[in-house]
Amino acid sequence: MRIPFRVPPRADRPFDVVGFGLNSIDYLAVVAEHPACDSKQPLQRFARLPGGEMATAMTACAKLGWAARYIGSFGDDDLGRVSRESLIEAGVSIEGSRTVSGAKNQFAVILVEAGSGRRTICWDRDPALIMEPAAVPLAAVVSGRLLVVDAVQTAAATTAVRAARAAGIPTVIDIDKVRPGTSELLGSIDAIIAAESFLPEFTGLDDLGRALDEVAREFAAPLVCATLGAEGSLARIHGREIRTRGFAVDTVDTTGAGDAFRGGFASACLAYPEGEIEDVLAYANAVAALNCGALGARGGLPTRSEVGRLLSTLNSTR
Repeated sequence: MRIPFRVPPRADRPFDVVGFGLNSIDYLAVVAEHPACDSKQPLQRFARLPGGEMATAMTACAKLGWAARYIGSFGDDDLGRVSRESLIEAGVSIEGSRTVSGAKNQFAVILVEAGSGRRTICWDRDPALIMEPAAVPLAAVVSGRLLVVDAVQTAAATTAVRAARAAGIPTVIDIDKVRPGTSELLGSIDAIIAAESFLPEFTGLDDLGRALDEVAREFAAPLVCATLGAEGSLARIHGREIRTRGFAVDTVDTTGAGDAFRGGFASACLAYPEGEIEDVLAYANAVAALNCGALGARGGLPTRSEVGRLLSTLNSTR
């Protein structure tokens, strides 16, 4: 089955993909096992690394060879400086983003279980970082061939995706939680890519296939997909269910896997605009899996050749 929306040619657009949403600096603590209350254990490793849903997705796109732009808010503190520099060093444009005077940059404390790579995230977001709809830089939003948004700043994200839709640019969302304004936002999305937990929360349906179908019908979305971690993904496209298996990798840290999936999905849509959606989803799963091989949200983001090698193992087993 073909990709169910049209990705426009580059033409005079300066970017291939634009991401609107969050950036973060993550403090990662690796432990032997998740601790019980009132217990003590030594850290195996501690690191401060860049992350954030959309910043990570755009970094993934840039590493895969695409011209990527990030739009979001930075604090004017040291963490904001580190976050900005991490994107610039990765080749991601931050023109159109803003630095908020007096605001702290978003950060997270992440506990990673050695061996399994499972993590627990505690985050802090200064309310001053939230962008109001009137502040959304619409010229930057429509400067690419594809727009990817997260679902935290729902009102501003809705403004962004409606502008993209009006300009003939397909829209992709990374969503993991129901928030005020979620329904209005999803009404302008071409590819809804949700965390597995979001769908039962939003629809009230425990059966994942039925929940996918409900969301697809309610919003007339060409593609609705649930990410399933190591199990891969499950998608609904034009009434057809497509299950894509995950890849077996040596997992170090699952932080950022979902963000990498979105970056891989966008990259595959750009690379194969007339391609099969099954191949796009396999590509996205491969990018997510490879990112789990190193510490941090962006630690294992792969190159095109690394993704190709992993995909070749899939093709050899077909």
